[in-house]
Order: sequence, then C-alpha cells, then structure tokens
Amino acid sequence: MPKIEINKVAEILQRNKIEPAVLRRIIEEINHVAQPDPGDENKPPATKKQWVILISDPEHRLPKDDFVGWVLQIPEDESPATTQDRIFRSVYDFNTSKRGRLLPVNTVGEALENVPAKQFKECDLWPKTKTPVLMLRTDNKIPKE
Repeated sequence: MPKIEINKVAEILQRNKIEPAVLRRIIEEINHVAQPDPGDENKPPATKKQWVILISDPEHRLPKDDFVGWVLQIPEDESPATTQDRIFRSVYDFNTSKRGRLLPVNTVGEALENVPAKQFKECDLWPKTKTPVLMLRTDNKIPKE
C-alpha cells in the first residue's frame, strides 16, 4: 500500500471543503493510527531458523562426512521405500505437462525445488523443504559429564 504524508491528506481534505471541525478530528485520528505501537520497539528481531535432519547412527555405519537431504512426508501406512517412486511419478507427470516440456526436471534436487506441490500431492507426497538441508549424525547417547 502506498504511503502518503499526513500533511498531504490534510491539504486534499481542505481542497474538498471539509468542515474545519471534521477535518481536525480526521487528522487527529490519522495521527493516532500512524503512531507506532510502543510494544513493537522493544521486540528483538526475529531469529532466522534453518531445518536440520538428525540421523541416529549408534553403530557408526554412516561415513564421517556430512550429508544434505530433504524433509518429506508420506502417508503413515505407506512404506518409506516408496518415497523415491513417488518423486519419480510426480516428475514424470510434471515433465509431460506444458511447463514441464519447457523446463524439464532431470534430478531429484531439481524436482523438489521446481515441481509444484500439486504434482506431489497427487502421489501422496508432501515435501517440507524445497532446498536441501544439512543432515547430522549422532550416536544417540548423552555424555555423562
């Protein structure tokens, strides 16, 4: 919404021959509404957050290097092994659409970033992150002192 100075509003109202008493009440009300809330000044800026996937690896099977991945949701009663097939079906459907023929998707990363949520929803898949997030390993133990 465009911002306009209160003085300009007053000039416009005067040109349109608004009664002085009504003009004064309108300008006072605009001034009151335009003042910032005192509670907003004391709030610290919001902290930016990022998503991380923490993988339990108590037997140290995973390599020492960090991974990236995506956070997805599938129906509770379905096997997680079907997740990649769901992505592939969504990509096949997308690539046959008009937009997909213009900008075809070739990798899983491109699919999760560019394919609309509607395509994934049809295959019962809900991506929660479009960009890959860092995955960290843990041995699933809390150190004692």
